[in-house]
Amino acid sequence: MLWELFILFLKIGSLSFGGGYAVITLIQREVTEKGWIKPEQFQDIVALAGMAPGSIATNTATLIGYSQMGILGGIISTIGIILPSLVIVILFAALFHRVQSNHWVRSSFYGLRPIITGLIIYAAIHFGIGGHNEPLFSWSTFGMLVICVSSLIAVTKYKIHPFAVILLSAVGGIVIF
Repeated sequence: MLWELFILFLKIGSLSFGGGYAVITLIQREVTEKGWIKPEQFQDIVALAGMAPGSIATNTATLIGYSQMGILGGIISTIGIILPSLVIVILFAALFHRVQSNHWVRSSFYGLRPIITGLIIYAAIHFGIGGHNEPLFSWSTFGMLVICVSSLIAVTKYKIHPFAVILLSAVGGIVIF
């Protein structure tokens, strides 16, 4: 099982362009198809991982590994998901100064922006609405949208610190749900 955790998160870590939120749906699909985590449990894990410091994908991998094999499972899953990024960053840093002004390199980065944005939006929609046993238009969905829009306004317009918004959202969830 430890080897399976390591290989799964090594594979996911190798494909995690765009940051943690962009691969949340990939992690969910893999661990739920394997029967390691139920979809409802996964949403709780992601919520907890999002509140902890660090990458949400790394935190999610750690929590899934921990839930399957205890502390060693958490460590192995964490190593698996961060190892590809660590190797790539070290190699990239060694080579980037030579190619940073290359037209093809700059263009490829601009080309990646839309797909990464799309993956993050998809993950947000899938996480916020998908996986519930409720209809799309329900009081629960309305409550989530109220918290989501309020949080967005609080962070962008009023410049409230994200940590305070997370705490206020948790209180809002307690009140609404």
